[in-house]
Amino acid sequence: MGPGDLQLLVGLGNPGLKYSSTRHNIGFMVLEKFAMKNSITFKSQKNILGQLAELRDQQAQLKLLLPETYMNDSGRAIRACLDWFNIDRAQILVIVDDMDLPLGKLRVRSKGGAGGHKGLRSTIQHLKSEDFWRLRIGIGAPEGMPIERKSKTISHVLGNFSTNEQPLIEKVLNEVLLGIELIQSQGMNKASNYLNSFVPIESKD
Repeated sequence: MGPGDLQLLVGLGNPGLKYSSTRHNIGFMVLEKFAMKNSITFKSQKNILGQLAELRDQQAQLKLLLPETYMNDSGRAIRACLDWFNIDRAQILVIVDDMDLPLGKLRVRSKGGAGGHKGLRSTIQHLKSEDFWRLRIGIGAPEGMPIERKSKTISHVLGNFSTNEQPLIEKVLNEVLLGIELIQSQGMNKASNYLNSFVPIESKD
C-alpha cells in the first residue's frame, strides 16, 4: 500500500455506551480519537450497517467505519461499505484488539488468519480472503494459569482498562494516529516498520 492508497479505516468493536471503554473496543477508540483530532463526526448509515466519518482535505480522502453489527458480525458491515463505495480490500486497514499481544504492543500484517478473534473471523468470511491489512493492538491476557484463561476471556475483553493502564493506552492511541499519518504520507512499509517497533512501557498495578 503506497502513499495515498489507504481509503478506509475500520475499527472493530461493539456499539453502545455499555461497551465504549472496554478492551475489545480499542479499534473504536482509535477511530474516535482520529475523528476528534481531525474535527470530523460519525453519522449512522443504514446502507453500510455502521457509522461513517469522512476526512477530505488536500492531502487525503479517507473514510472511517465503525460497524454497528456487533463484533461477531463485523464483516457484514465492512463488506457493505466496500461494495457501496467501490473500495478494494487492498485499500483498507482493520484495527483490532489482540489478547495474545502484551498491553500496548502493536503488530501490522498484510494478511493472516483470525487468531481466534471473532471480528477478524467475520471479516475474513465476508471478504472471502485473509489478504487485507490489519493492525492488532495488544490488550494483554487475563491473569492466572493458562487453564483458567478461557473462562476469564469474556470478562477480560469486555472489561475496562484500569486507571493505571490509561496513560499507556493514551500513548498507544497517539502512536497509532502517527502511524496512520505515515501510511497516508509515506506508505504502509514505512508505517508498519514504525508501528511494529513501538515498545510500550507497561504500567504496574
